[in-house]
Amino acid sequence: MNSLTKDIYVKHTLGSLWILLLFVGLQAEDFSHTLFLDKPSAYLKEPLFLTFELNQTNADVVLLFDFDVVPSSDYRAIRVGVEEHDLHHALWQRYHYLIYPLKIDTIDIAFTLTKKVTTDASVAYSFSGDRDNVKGLVTKDYPIALSPLSVNIKPLPKGTQLVGDFNLSYHIDKHHADAYEPLSLGLTLSGKGYPPLIENLLHTPKEVHCFQDAPQVQSQHTLQGTHTSVDYTMALSAKKSFTLQTTQIKAFNPYTQASYLLTLPKQSFTIAPIVPSTLLDKKDTPAPLFSDFTWLGTLFNALMLFMAGFFTAVLLRKFPKKTKKHPHPLQEKIQQSKDAKTLLQLLMATDPQRFASCITTLETALYKNGKIDLNTLKKEAVDCI
Repeated sequence: MNSLTKDIYVKHTLGSLWILLLFVGLQAEDFSHTLFLDKPSAYLKEPLFLTFELNQTNADVVLLFDFDVVPSSDYRAIRVGVEEHDLHHALWQRYHYLIYPLKIDTIDIAFTLTKKVTTDASVAYSFSGDRDNVKGLVTKDYPIALSPLSVNIKPLPKGTQLVGDFNLSYHIDKHHADAYEPLSLGLTLSGKGYPPLIENLLHTPKEVHCFQDAPQVQSQHTLQGTHTSVDYTMALSAKKSFTLQTTQIKAFNPYTQASYLLTLPKQSFTIAPIVPSTLLDKKDTPAPLFSDFTWLGTLFNALMLFMAGFFTAVLLRKFPKKTKKHPHPLQEKIQQSKDAKTLLQLLMATDPQRFASCITTLETALYKNGKIDLNTLKKEAVDCI
């Protein structure tokens, strides 16, 4: 680098530094700020508490600010509070965020900040309109660059399903039922930490039908963390007795840095089987119809036989005989089913494949509060015979 080039480089560098210092000085004249994160590292889904504070230092202008955490798939940011004191030309604001890291390794939490400069006259003008004539506040907006915060995120112990301090409670209405009668089962996960949503929470045997509603989630985000209660409602249905093996949920408490287990003990259910003989009668009701033509024997002679055959052939040609079907014995049982549960048990015990469509509709009505027309469904079942 020759002397001329070196001189130009030094001047250019000094000029850049002066512009940067001027920019910082202008910002410093208007406001100061602090950005604070409660810890430099955390476990996956462990809460981080972020505080951003603004303090106006230039009393010659009216300042407003827009601050937020930039959304990212690496974390979930939730604003849990804003404090503000707006004295005359001395604005003070403090923002509180709850941040849950969702990615292992180092993540960068980014921010946006806009400084809005206005005047007392503009503020007064914006409030001079009535309810139907709101006037806009005129501001000059300046985006302020804030450096992101880097946080090291540690992995959870192997097999961890929940992060936080949670409890598991359960409620089972009964352990004895008839075949295919619904058994209600409710599980509740509650406590402090990342919302405890688990897919396939309960593992049931293959022969057991499990109907599950969408989990009901109630969460409250505060400066102390997230308090959540999740209700899982299920109905179990089976043809014979079965057992639910012990269910264990592995959780990790980042506050104590210890793992623990939430347990649903082993549950046995006794199912009374359906006796097919109680569903079907051994005799046909009504009795089959039959015809008795023995009276023709008294008129048996050649002439009458000839005439009878002749006219019978003519009549059959003009009016084909219609064969009347005798009702199936199952038809009356279907018609006499007093409710959806009785009809479901009858169809499941008779032929689940033939009546699959009707069975699905009945199960939806019984276990998922669906609406059905029982008479229409009976007709559909009769048509499947």
